[in-house]
Amino acid sequence: MSKPIKNLITKAYADRFEGVTGAVLVDIRGVEANDNNAFRAALATKSIKVTVVKNSLAKKAFEGSDLEGLNAMIDGPSAMVYPVSEDTSVVNVARELLDWAKKLEHLEFRGAILDGIQFGADEIKKLSEYPTKEEAQAKVVTMLLSPGRNLVGAIKSPASNIAGILKTIQEKLEAGETIAKAS
Repeated sequence: MSKPIKNLITKAYADRFEGVTGAVLVDIRGVEANDNNAFRAALATKSIKVTVVKNSLAKKAFEGSDLEGLNAMIDGPSAMVYPVSEDTSVVNVARELLDWAKKLEHLEFRGAILDGIQFGADEIKKLSEYPTKEEAQAKVVTMLLSPGRNLVGAIKSPASNIAGILKTIQEKLEAGETIAKAS
């Protein structure tokens, strides 16, 4: 391959992966064509893309980017699996790939990167257990609201107790019962 062609491919990789902050690197050698097509189509419906990369050119394209940590993991035929929308994260990608690894016996993990944190091939399951951005935001909101909810409950509790006692007294008086003095 001539140098101008290599430069064009490197530029295409840099453009394609611009803004991608994380990805999972896999080897899909040995996956049958029909299974590969089903795999790619299913991931595409979930805003996940699969791109087979040429190692040396991908390494050049990743230099100085958030994906530079993948360079050490690129060895042999490699495919990058990455989110293509802001609603999907690398955690979602890892979860989907773990499901597909059960169906495709030749799918092999190489590693992953998420916001500069590298994960080895054996740590993809650990990555899939991380909360997604939306899950993390929900946890933070719950943690922020929890003290307020507890405070409101503590403030309401004595008033609820008094209201319950008054209601019981009212019911007894309406039923004609006498109320004995507490000793």
